[in-house]
Amino acid sequence: MTRPTSSPDRLAQARKAAADADIDALLVTPGPDLRWLTGYDALPLERLTCLVLPAQADPFLVAPGLEVPAVLASPVGGLDIEVLGFGETEDPYAVIAGRLPTVARIALANRMWAEQVLRFGGLWPAAEQHLTSEVLRDLRMRKGPDEVDALRLAGQAIDRVHARMAEFLWPGRTEREAGREIATAILDEGHVTVDFVIVASGPNGASPHHEVSDRVLEPGDPVVVDIGGTTAEGYCSDCTRMYTLGEPPAEFQSYFRVLHEAQLAACASARPGVTAESVDAAARTIITDAGFGDAFIHRTGHGIGVETHEDPYIVSGNTQVIEPGMAFSIEPGIYLSGRHGARIEDIVVCTDDGIERLNTTDRDYVTLGA
Repeated sequence: MTRPTSSPDRLAQARKAAADADIDALLVTPGPDLRWLTGYDALPLERLTCLVLPAQADPFLVAPGLEVPAVLASPVGGLDIEVLGFGETEDPYAVIAGRLPTVARIALANRMWAEQVLRFGGLWPAAEQHLTSEVLRDLRMRKGPDEVDALRLAGQAIDRVHARMAEFLWPGRTEREAGREIATAILDEGHVTVDFVIVASGPNGASPHHEVSDRVLEPGDPVVVDIGGTTAEGYCSDCTRMYTLGEPPAEFQSYFRVLHEAQLAACASARPGVTAESVDAAARTIITDAGFGDAFIHRTGHGIGVETHEDPYIVSGNTQVIEPGMAFSIEPGIYLSGRHGARIEDIVVCTDDGIERLNTTDRDYVTLGA
């Protein structure tokens, strides 16, 4: 189980942000917001676990009685949060309603189960319902030094897996066989969970979210390897590199050079004060001008932290200004249906005068078995 960094400051910041947004309380069930606020990686159970964070009163956490030892053993035990356990025949919603008899505007966790949303709606039928992201989005986007340190360690851990790729990829074995060993390496190199393993060879490389299949790796195949996990600190890694099994097709070599240039240009453009969409445009313009615009079918990047995908999203139309502490991927791709595809992905964090790249392995494709 991960133990994300947490601090009383986050609770205080969240309460202030709620008050500034005229939100009476945040109701935070298991998921990324709860992990970020408290460090508690709670199990999502049918029994309610919910952090209640009133804007003008002390926070408390309602949990099944049998889960209370786990709550207290988590970082919650070191925070000023009252823990209220309930028995099998008790109603936790009534407990919360008793503490919050009057609510005008409430914020519910974005990942809250529908049945819980309905139950809370029944407690305060006249209350406006909002999402916790309206309150926490800006706080979570701007990473503190401890969070950047955790992301840096995660980046180094996934880089070590990429450095071992010759152990896993060769002609004659399947994507699934390679993926299984890569997953083990992700754990061996410093993660506590494997979040995803993409081994997309040959024509499968044209599907950005292909995972693994029983396709046998063949000589000359380009192979997209996109992998990530979560470390004990509770922060995620995500890095894509390209490999070829011997000499790749000339067509691949040609468009890969375009992709490489586009990824470098996007990294060079990212700095404080620019918009997220301008970073996307830096990569997209180069790919489009080279005639591959229709083959770049996704955004250039996404934020990363306690979730692999979070704000800010590096995409056309997002006028969010990049600020120091924001961490995000830069991962343009070119995908030729039925033939092959390529993607290059780094996690970067915005600094006071540019970016720090958290993945440091070579961005060029690596030829294995040559």
